[in-house]
Amino acid sequence: MTLQELVHQAASVYSDKIAVCFDECNNQPPVYYTYKTVVNAASELSNFLQLHCTFHGIREVGLYCHPGINLPSWILGILQVPAAYAPLDPDSPPALSTRFMKKCNLSYILVEKQQIHKFKSSYEILLNYDTLKEHNDLVLFRLHWKNVEGNLMLNDRKQKYEKEKVTNSTNSGNSNEEKSDEHMDVRLKHCLAYVLHTSGTTGIPKIVRVPHACIVPNIQHFRVLFEITQEDVLFLASPLTFDPSVVEIFVALSSGACLLIVPTSVKVLPSKLAAVLFSHHRVTILQATPTLLRRFGSQLIKSTVLSASTSLRVLALGGEAFPSLTLLKSWRGIDNKTQIFNVYGITEVSSWATFYRIPEQFLNSTLKSELPVPLGFPLLGTVVEVRDTNGFTIQEGRGQVFLGGRNRVCFLDDEMTVPLGMMRATGDLVMVKDGQMFFLGRKDSQIKRHGKRLNIELVQQVAEGLQQVESCAVTWYNQEKLILFLVSKNDLVKEYIFKELQKHLPSHAIPDELLLIDSLPFTSHGKIDVSELNKIYLNYLNLKSECKLNGKEELWGKLQYLWKSILNLSEDPLKVPDESLFLNSGGDSLKSIRLLNEIEKLVGTSVPGLLEIILSSSILEIYNHVLQTVFSDEDLVFSKNYATKRKFSNINQEETSGKSLHQKSVMTLSCDNELTAFTAVSRGSQLLSLNTKFLTKLGLCSSAHSSELISQTNIQNVKSLNPPALTGKSKDPSHVAEVSEEGTCVTAAKKMELHVRWKSDTGKCVDASPLVVIPAIDKSSTTVYIGSHSHRMMAIDLHSGKVKWEQILGDRIESSACVSKCGNFIVVGCYNGLVYVLKSNSGEKYWMFPTEDAVKSSATVDPTTGLLYIGSHDQHAYALDIYKKKCVWKLKCGGTVFSSPCLSLIPQHLYVATLGGHLLAINPATGNRVWKHSCGKPLFSSPRCCLQYVCIGCVDGNLLCFTHFGEQVWQFSTSEPIFSSPCASASEQEIFFGSHDCFIYCCNMKGHLQWKFETTSQVYATPFAFHYQEGMNSSVENMQWNINCFPQEQKKIRYTDS
Repeated sequence: MTLQELVHQAASVYSDKIAVCFDECNNQPPVYYTYKTVVNAASELSNFLQLHCTFHGIREVGLYCHPGINLPSWILGILQVPAAYAPLDPDSPPALSTRFMKKCNLSYILVEKQQIHKFKSSYEILLNYDTLKEHNDLVLFRLHWKNVEGNLMLNDRKQKYEKEKVTNSTNSGNSNEEKSDEHMDVRLKHCLAYVLHTSGTTGIPKIVRVPHACIVPNIQHFRVLFEITQEDVLFLASPLTFDPSVVEIFVALSSGACLLIVPTSVKVLPSKLAAVLFSHHRVTILQATPTLLRRFGSQLIKSTVLSASTSLRVLALGGEAFPSLTLLKSWRGIDNKTQIFNVYGITEVSSWATFYRIPEQFLNSTLKSELPVPLGFPLLGTVVEVRDTNGFTIQEGRGQVFLGGRNRVCFLDDEMTVPLGMMRATGDLVMVKDGQMFFLGRKDSQIKRHGKRLNIELVQQVAEGLQQVESCAVTWYNQEKLILFLVSKNDLVKEYIFKELQKHLPSHAIPDELLLIDSLPFTSHGKIDVSELNKIYLNYLNLKSECKLNGKEELWGKLQYLWKSILNLSEDPLKVPDESLFLNSGGDSLKSIRLLNEIEKLVGTSVPGLLEIILSSSILEIYNHVLQTVFSDEDLVFSKNYATKRKFSNINQEETSGKSLHQKSVMTLSCDNELTAFTAVSRGSQLLSLNTKFLTKLGLCSSAHSSELISQTNIQNVKSLNPPALTGKSKDPSHVAEVSEEGTCVTAAKKMELHVRWKSDTGKCVDASPLVVIPAIDKSSTTVYIGSHSHRMMAIDLHSGKVKWEQILGDRIESSACVSKCGNFIVVGCYNGLVYVLKSNSGEKYWMFPTEDAVKSSATVDPTTGLLYIGSHDQHAYALDIYKKKCVWKLKCGGTVFSSPCLSLIPQHLYVATLGGHLLAINPATGNRVWKHSCGKPLFSSPRCCLQYVCIGCVDGNLLCFTHFGEQVWQFSTSEPIFSSPCASASEQEIFFGSHDCFIYCCNMKGHLQWKFETTSQVYATPFAFHYQEGMNSSVENMQWNINCFPQEQKKIRYTDS
């Protein structure tokens, strides 16, 4: 069975049904071809090729075109000759395509008439060809290779036959494979379907010739797996040079379904593409890389692609690491029913090898624990093995994936024959557990970038081939940026190097950054020191922080410079015309991302919606869009090195002293605004009263505010009837009683009833804790401040639930709000890396401070100086003077700062915990490190200070207690990780915290267990202890467990029935 035979079978049944739709998305009606039209056009082309082509040896025809309405007919026409089609991308570097054609010894190439001028101008010097004949919208060229190597290639292959026979059998290396005397021969007339090249395993692109017998099982299995019918619409998402395109085309055309094709330029416009796919054409099957899906953005994915009303039945993601289940669940709209598949494969065993359908219960699960997504099950005719370093097949443990199957074999480079059942090494490492394979990463320096495999040595080889380059090295920085380090023979301009690299490398291999250095660092073994190169790049980023962007005129000039540089127009002395469009000026999707990154680095902040503007608007409109974002407040000046979520990889690096950025010492801050007297209640029972001449924690002073906060609860006497229990159980969370050692009821239990007074819709999940601010003068105007994942920061009246104001920030909010010393500002962190300072009475943005990664930490205010302290995922802790709009100091902490800083006034220490497992004590005035303790495991919990100690929970299941001098006093062990932050009692004699073992614990300050209470689920949140009448209650913020927390030694708690 061949690909064309599959299509002919469908065409005989669905001849008058629409087979192909091409929509140029230019306000013109789409063009449609029926199956009859497609097949007839294909027959005409095959007759034309049979008449004008004479094949010797391998039968291959090049196809140089852009996607269009005729594409399926052209592919079918070549296959029916019979011959294999070899797609050539008109936008690919000519040198790369020439190398591909030469290695294939390609004799004939069909060129789309609209691309004739581009073909001739690009290949006039590189190729020797003559024009044979025109056929409709195609022109046939015959190629002549100038050197002997190309003409003798076929003879070389034949001479290698016996050697290959032995080598291939040896390489297969597994006794379970088919017998080595059975082979597939590339020269057989009906053998090949298509020819591609891959840019992966050795640094030099391989030629992959794919037989019909290898790819047809993929088509047959996916038709059944996706339950394809003639009512389905499949989108051609992949370029022709990427083998998943074969699956998209032939799954559609062998099923009587419709194949939708759009111009390549539309694929990089997320909102436009979404409208075309899901509104205009109601696409039902989408196969894509995760990168393509991410381009839509989470909002568009949830509202359109994976909404409840979406037309999309099946989403198959492959070509890159599969997204996490947490991310996937966040993309799905409520009641979405799209089936989602993880597909995996390599071009050398084209196209896919395994599949895994994500179970509906996984997608609907509310569990926060991350379940890994397996690679799944072999597709039809595919054999999957995992082998250890000795080449033995394993059933459990870590190993490399090998793929094959009796007919699932392809020909690489000069291979003429391949043993049936040959297994190919993938270079992918997996963990096999309980019969499932879980992807770990690449085996060597191969990486997946923009959905395509890339060996970074290829970039190094090409760069070293440039005459001006003395030596170079390439690093994959933080697994997200490709950095090229160059030692030049003479003075070099970066733009020149980029221009040369674009001539010889595919777009996905162009480096993100290029650094000129004096010499390459080496290890003692004489190898390039990659860690030292990363330090050089880190220093380069830090140096950029000293640069500032001054004024609108400089923005326009730098934007012009970036435009010319990225589009290789640097030598053009003329100003870029205001109406110039990026794509029309030579840009593409990867260059547009590079321009986006450079602009955001230039202005020092993320610019929402900028990518769409770059791809669809003029340079003047891009400038105006950036202008509105950056210079909306003329007093705002941003650091140039900021880019959204730019991460630093070395988690072990840290600083012992903070970088003092603006002032030598910290004095009491001044504020032009009038001071507001208030009391603030925040997470973990923290109560702060400012500008009323007292500062206290909850329960340490007589304040009317704390009692007012629970004045709406209804307390009733309830008699105890049940025997005593050692631990509390979550039978009825509203009933608790105090029990003596003898098991007698000491006092009647109190029943606390919580009533919903109001609720306010934040739009998305709330991971932040509320901040309650109670004015001293007018307590009736008490305000609750809360942020959510909907990007909204809200101020809500405590008594009525009415929204006072709402401010949309640049990304998700997980940080809890903090009030400034003067009471006039609210400070909150954001996923886009900004710390926002908002006016507390209106939500108006007063100042935005950029860090270099997401800010999930919550700020802490110094009540004496007014400084704000906050951590960031960029591994730094910051001290901010919000009144002068300055960063006073920042300190590298040796790990991501997820938790919130804790301030101790006596002694004056700022405590910061990191996911690198470090607890740091910092001098809050200077940013210098006082001491550090390494726990060895991540610290998600925030530290909590008392008069004598500081406590923190660790994911190793221990609550740790230290003196203020860094000496560990004790540790209390639970059976599961601790993410919950500890909460101290008013007397500071007890500490409360939750654990993943589903218990809330109470320990005294000697580390002895006082009691524990069993909940119905894992405890993430921070307990909140509060007073009412005789006792003290503790609750956890996610679920309200109201527990009487009596401090007397050896007391237990239990529930009572009413």
